[in-house]
Amino acid sequence: MTTTTTNGITRSTKLGQEERAAAIEALKSNELDILVVGGGIVGTGSALDAVTRGLSTGLLEARDWASGTSSRSSKLVHGGIRYLEQLDFRLVREALIERGLLLQRIAPHLVKPVRFLYPLNKPVFERLYIGAGMLLYDAFSWTGGRPPGVPHHRHLSKRQVLRSIPSLKADAFVGGLTYYDAQVDDARYVASLARTASSYGAHVASRVRVEGFIKVGQRVVGVNAHDLQTDERFEIRAKQVVNATGVWTDDTQSMVGERGQFKVRASKGIHLVVPRDRFQSNMGLLLRTEKSVLFVIPWGRHWLIGTTDTDWHLDKAHPAATAADIDYLLEHVNKVLAVPLTREDVEGVYAGLRPLLAGESEQTSKLSREHLVAHSVPGLVVIAGGKWTTYRVMAKDAIDAAVDALDGKIPASATENIALLGAEGYQAAWNKRGKIAKAFKVHEARIEHLLNRYGVLADEVLDLIKHRPELADPLPGADDYIGAEVVYAASHEGALHLEDVLARRTRISIEAWDRGVSAAPVAAKLMGEVLGWDEARVDKEVNFYLKRVAAERASQEQPNDESADRVRLEAPDIVPGD
Repeated sequence: MTTTTTNGITRSTKLGQEERAAAIEALKSNELDILVVGGGIVGTGSALDAVTRGLSTGLLEARDWASGTSSRSSKLVHGGIRYLEQLDFRLVREALIERGLLLQRIAPHLVKPVRFLYPLNKPVFERLYIGAGMLLYDAFSWTGGRPPGVPHHRHLSKRQVLRSIPSLKADAFVGGLTYYDAQVDDARYVASLARTASSYGAHVASRVRVEGFIKVGQRVVGVNAHDLQTDERFEIRAKQVVNATGVWTDDTQSMVGERGQFKVRASKGIHLVVPRDRFQSNMGLLLRTEKSVLFVIPWGRHWLIGTTDTDWHLDKAHPAATAADIDYLLEHVNKVLAVPLTREDVEGVYAGLRPLLAGESEQTSKLSREHLVAHSVPGLVVIAGGKWTTYRVMAKDAIDAAVDALDGKIPASATENIALLGAEGYQAAWNKRGKIAKAFKVHEARIEHLLNRYGVLADEVLDLIKHRPELADPLPGADDYIGAEVVYAASHEGALHLEDVLARRTRISIEAWDRGVSAAPVAAKLMGEVLGWDEARVDKEVNFYLKRVAAERASQEQPNDESADRVRLEAPDIVPGD
C-alpha cells in the first residue's frame, strides 16, 4: 500500500524525488503554521507532532535525515541507569515510559529489547546498591500505565555469569545483575519519522539549508532557504519557526541577531564496531569507567563498544575519532575480556556529538541531558538538550510552545498513539514470515531482516524483487543487505546521495570490513537508475564516498582532535557548500 488518506486527501507514503520537489513548491507558495528547522530525531519528531495536530507543517534539513548526532548514537532506547546515581529520577522515569511506548506501540519493528550484564566487583554492598537501583529502574518502567515490554532485572552468581559470557576474565567479577533496555537503528528511525510526517501532510525536504531568518520588526516570520540540490534560493513564510538543530543551535540562533537564552555544548562520543565472533556472550555489558559508563552492545553480527565523552570545538558536521579515543575504549573493554581485542579486530568506527545544555561544570559527562524550550524571540521556538529516547516528549514540548502563540483552539499532541509507517500489522507479518519467505522464494532470515527494517512495508521491497529477481542479490562486501534496499532507499526513503544509503539507510559504512568500498559502485549504479544519474554522476558519487572512507580511516590514526579534524576535512562533501 503506497498511499494514505488524511482529511480526505490521498498522499503518497513515498519520499522520493517527486515528493521532495512537490514539498518545496508547497513551502514556497503557502504560509505555514509551523516550520521546523533540523532533520534529526527532535526535528522530525516535531514535524510529526505538528502535522498530526492539524497544523500546516514544513520540515527542512541541510544535509540528510539524521546525518548529524541522530545517526551516531549508542543506538539505545533506554532510561539511563547512570542518571539514577545522579538522582535524576524524573528523567529516568520519563525515558523508561517512552521506551515502553516505542517498543510496543510506535515502532515495534525498529525498537527491540536487549539484555545487559552489570558485572559486580564487590560481593555484598555493591550487589545491594546496584540491585536497589535496578529495582527502582524496573518500578519506574511500570509508571506509564502500560507494561514495560521487557523482563525485570535478575541477580546472577559468578558461575551463572561465566555460563552466559564465557569470554570474561574469571577474576574480573564476583557475580552480576542482568537487566533489559532496548535498541534501535537510529538513522533508519529518523528517516521513517520524516516519511511518516510526510504521509500525514507535512512538506519535508532534505538538502535544503536555512541561511537566515526573515523578520518583521522583532518577529521571525520565515526563513531564507537554499536548495543545495538545485542551487535555488527562496523564502518560506511561517507563523512559528522551531529551531531543532541540536549541536548547531547556537549557530542557528546567531542568524536571528539575538543572544540565545541558553548555550549548547558539543560532547564527542565514539563507538567501535567489532565482529560478534570476537568474544562469546549472549548479552551486552555495562561497565563502569572512571568518567562514566561503557556499553558493549549486541548489534546483529557485530558488537558496538562505546562511548567516550569529551569536549569538541571543531567541525560539527564531521566529528573525528582519534587513535587515542579508540585505544581508550579497547583498554577499558579489555579489562574484563579473557582474550583482549586489538585494533585489527575493529571493523568500523563512528563519532557523534551530544548536544548538551552548558552549565557550570567543565566536565561534559556531568552536563544536563534535560531539554529546554524557549521562545527566544517572537515567532521562534528553540528546543535544545535532551536525549534520543525522549525525542517525542521534546517534540511535544516544542510544538506546545509554538501553539501557545497561534490563534484558535489547537488539539493536544497525538503522537503517543501514532505509529510509524510499517508498524501497524508488524506482529502479524512476523508470525507468518515463513509463509512470506516461501511465497517470494527468499530465505526466512532475509524476510526477518526486512521486517525488522521496514515492518509491513517490507512487501514493497519484496515487490521490487518480484519484478527484478537480481535485486535479491546481496551487495558486495555487505551480505546483510540486498540491492532492492538500495533502490527502495532512493525511490521511497529520501536518499539523494550514495553516502545517504551506505551510511544511514543501511549501516554498511560501519559494519563492512572495507566500510562500503566494494558495495559503493553497485549501490551507486542502482541509485542512479532511480534518480536519473548518468555515468559521470555515478562515478562522482563513488569517488566522493571513497574519499570519505579514506579520510575517516586516516583521521582514526591521528593522535589528537585537531589533527584528526584536519585529516577528516580533506574529504569534501558531495554537495558544494553543504
